[in-house]
Amino acid sequence: MDGFTVPIDDRYFEDYTTGATYEYGSVAVTEEEIIGFASQYDPQSFHIDPIAARQGPFGGLVASGWHTVALMMQLFARHYLSKVASLGSPGVDELRWLKPVRPGDRLRLRLRTIDTRRSSSDPRRGIVRTLAELIDHGGEPVLRVTVVNLLSTRDGA
Repeated sequence: MDGFTVPIDDRYFEDYTTGATYEYGSVAVTEEEIIGFASQYDPQSFHIDPIAARQGPFGGLVASGWHTVALMMQLFARHYLSKVASLGSPGVDELRWLKPVRPGDRLRLRLRTIDTRRSSSDPRRGIVRTLAELIDHGGEPVLRVTVVNLLSTRDGA
């Protein structure tokens, strides 16, 4: 499987173990995707104009941090987050963009389940906190965020 004892479409709160680590991916980043995303959501010159970006603070075109978060979420949802028990998220903690993402970068997702606990207000739900990092082809993290998810328990499903 993928490090879990059950597949993603049968995964509940109880299947997430504190301290467990996983790695998934990868995803390639293209210039066209960088420009397309930023043109719609973050239209700064160093995200949308390769020529102007050369004179900008990064010395070339870089992905929007929000694009990088979206790439992380794509891998997170496809590989880690339960398809049957996810109840959404109250938010994330400590979002950091550590290194610019450039056209041609290939990123993979590294995860560590920080902690799990049953909800005190509804024991049919659990809370899973996960440290998520996107890692570039050189092994360096480009994004780090703590994701908080609410999940149904098996008996609450």
